[in-house]
Parts: sequence; structure tokens; C-alpha cells
Amino acid sequence: MSLDYPTYDSIMTHAHDRRLREKMYRAWATRSSDLGNNPEWDNSDNIKNILSLRHEAANLVGFKNYADYSLATKMAGSIDEVLTFLQELAARSRAAAEQELSALQDLAGMDLEPWDIAFWLEKYKQAKFSVSNEELRQYFPAGTVISGLFALAARLYDVELVEEDDIAVWHKDARYFSIRNAGGEIIGGFYTDIYARNGKRNGAWIDECISRQDLNGSPVLPVGYLVCNFPPPDDAGLSLLTHDDVVTLFHEFGHMLHHLLTRIDLPSISGINGVPWDAVELPSQFMENFAWSYEVLEKCSAHPESGEPLPRELFDKLEQSRNAGAGLAMLRQLELGLFDFQLHAEYQPGEPVSSLDMLNAVRDEISLLKHPDYDRLPHAFSHIFAGGYAAGYYSYKWAEVLAADAFSAFEDAGIFDPSIALRFRREILEVGGSRDIMQAYIAFRGRKPTIDALLHQNGIQSA
Repeated sequence: MSLDYPTYDSIMTHAHDRRLREKMYRAWATRSSDLGNNPEWDNSDNIKNILSLRHEAANLVGFKNYADYSLATKMAGSIDEVLTFLQELAARSRAAAEQELSALQDLAGMDLEPWDIAFWLEKYKQAKFSVSNEELRQYFPAGTVISGLFALAARLYDVELVEEDDIAVWHKDARYFSIRNAGGEIIGGFYTDIYARNGKRNGAWIDECISRQDLNGSPVLPVGYLVCNFPPPDDAGLSLLTHDDVVTLFHEFGHMLHHLLTRIDLPSISGINGVPWDAVELPSQFMENFAWSYEVLEKCSAHPESGEPLPRELFDKLEQSRNAGAGLAMLRQLELGLFDFQLHAEYQPGEPVSSLDMLNAVRDEISLLKHPDYDRLPHAFSHIFAGGYAAGYYSYKWAEVLAADAFSAFEDAGIFDPSIALRFRREILEVGGSRDIMQAYIAFRGRKPTIDALLHQNGIQSA
């Protein structure tokens, strides 16, 4: 078995052989390290060099450390603000995580190690909620989901999405849609390419083909593309999605609306451009919440044979299972966020702290699990060493707080309330990077965000 994430996740979640899970965990946790099979792939020196060069680069442009440098273009205002945010969220999530771990250990009849958690969480969900992904899939044909999603966007933002058959595409499965205002005026367009096929990049994402702009009196409308890797249609032309797939589609479409609904004509700050890294996920994570509404899923579902929408009782089971393990998952993400941020904020050139020592110190503060000494998580932590999340991994939770707090305004007024939706469109989706994002958020919400809505959404006591 190879060390790709789908294989690793499947083994951790479904393999009954505990020794196999531990063996797979050890292989995963020692990738690209001094304990790996090939010394040429050991990232120990790369980590030291990257941290040193980042610190030097930050100093060259007048910042005390790389964390300060990173925050210069983010919504969070200071190192203390980020650390306080992460530590408060951890403190308020801990009791829920302890209860979850206790329930899993009671079910397992033993103390659990890191390689046991996913397996026993899956067993817990099956025992407590009896929800089956395969049963859910039967109600989510891809075409029905897309139609329901477009109807939701039309209802929220008073737009129309129309497929255009005369636009050239690169594959028979790709499609092109225009988006029009209430008066029929085209304000942008986007391609979709949602099915997996050989040679196609994995994952799901959106990006821009063209940014909205008007630099010389010749306005250009935004165009984007939305790509997923859902199961390709069968011989009957049917592609059935899991509910996770539905959430993914809603997430990416939230990004697409951010790109398309902008009213800013400077390409560097229109749509998704110029938006702080810790806020750019707000529109996408916000849209995910609608995929947990029965009123929405009822319009996005239809059994291929009966045409019946998702049964309410099946949705209720799905909703009840939503927060299983949420406290443990919260602490895991906060552990990673604190490790990343403190690693960059506390770096000292003369006496750099070992990344492993920093990780262990954070785990002593945050984690409920004892990790083995061989764990080399930093050596394959590509988000912060090979991606764009250096001193910014906290952004995932920061944006989740924004999204949950924003959605709570819809819940309070009714999730289809036109005045709330119009205000979200005008103050968040239309402004791109042209306005300070906190001021834009306050203009929408009437106040700064709080973490209470996220805790409530995750079934964690908010007091």
C-alpha cells in the first residue's frame, strides 16, 4: 500500500487489524524524516534552512520575525491576537474533546493511541447514528445537486445561472454557465469540470480565468473555473455524490460567487484578489452551512428511481452525526495552528528551537493523546513548509469563526432572508480586497465576530 492520503485514511478508518493501523501510522508519521527509508528525503535540514531564510527575509523588510511579516497582509492584527484566539478556542473545546475521547475508549474497552481514533470514531458513528454514506449517495445525483445549488444562489442573491451551449470547452464533461443579474444582464461566467478522469489533477478548487476589470474604459467581466473529482457518470449517465461531495461543491461554489459577484474594477483587488489569506475562505466555508439545511438539501436531492427527495429521517441521522468527534478534531487543528505560529513567532537565529521540541511543547498544552517519540509530523507538513500557510495555518479556524458567525445572522432571520443575503452580497462578496475586511464584516454583521457561533455549530458548549 502506498503512502497517499486516501490509502492512509482508509486504513486508519476501516482496518480492523490494530497492528496494521500502527504500522501504517508509523510509516505516515516518519515520511521525509531521519527515520524514513531514504536519507536523501530527510527534510530535517530543509526545515532549519527554511525557518532561517524566512526570519532573515522578515528582518530585511523591517519585521521582528516571520509571524509579524505574515500578519502584515492578514486580517488578524497581532501575534498576541492570534495566540489568544487559538488558546481560547482550545480551552473552550477541551471538555467536549475529553468527553468524546472517553466515549470512544469506553466503546473500545481500552486506552486509545493516535492510530485508533479514526477507527473507533467510525465505529461510534455506526453504533450511535446508523448513518450510511452509501444510503445517502442514492439521493444525490450530481445534476440534481447542481440544479439545487444554482437555485439556492438565485434565491439568495437574485441572480440567474444559465448554461451556454455555444462556448467551447476542453472535455465533453465540462460545461459553461453565465451568471446574470435580475434584469438579465450578464455579469460573468464560469466553467465546471466536476468528474474524475485519468490524467486529471486530484482535489477540488476554483480559480480565475479572467478578473473583472475596467482599466481603460473597456470593461472585462470575470470568468472562472470550478473543478472537482466526483465519481464519473455510469453507463446510465448517473453520478451519485456522497454528502461530503455535496459539502465540497457548496464550498467551491462559495469561492466562485466571491469571484463573480465582485463590483471592483481593479484586477489586483477584485473578487478573490487582495483578500487577506485568513478571510478568503469566509465565502466558501459560509456556503458549506447551507449543505446542512434540510430545506436546501430537499431541493438538491432526488432518488434516481422514485424521484423522492432525501427523507427527513435520514437527514436527521446525518445531522446528528455531524458533530461526532468535533471536539477532538478542533483540538487537532488548533495543535497544528499553534505549532506553526509559535515556530515562526519565537524563532531566534542564534538558538533556534527544534521543530520537534516546539511540537512536543504544543502537544503537552493542547493534545489529549500521547504521541510516540518517532512522530516526525513537521517533516511532511507541506502546508507550512511547501505551501502558503507559513505562520498562517490558524487561518482555517479563523475563517471558520467568520463563516459560522456570519451564518448565524441568517439563522436568526431565516436562512433565505433577502435583506440579510443582500447585505452579505454588498458588504462581503462585492468588495473584493478594496476594503479592510474587518470593517466590511462589521458593516455586514453589526459587530466583530465571536467564537460562540463556531462552538455552537460544532456542538460544543459556548459558555
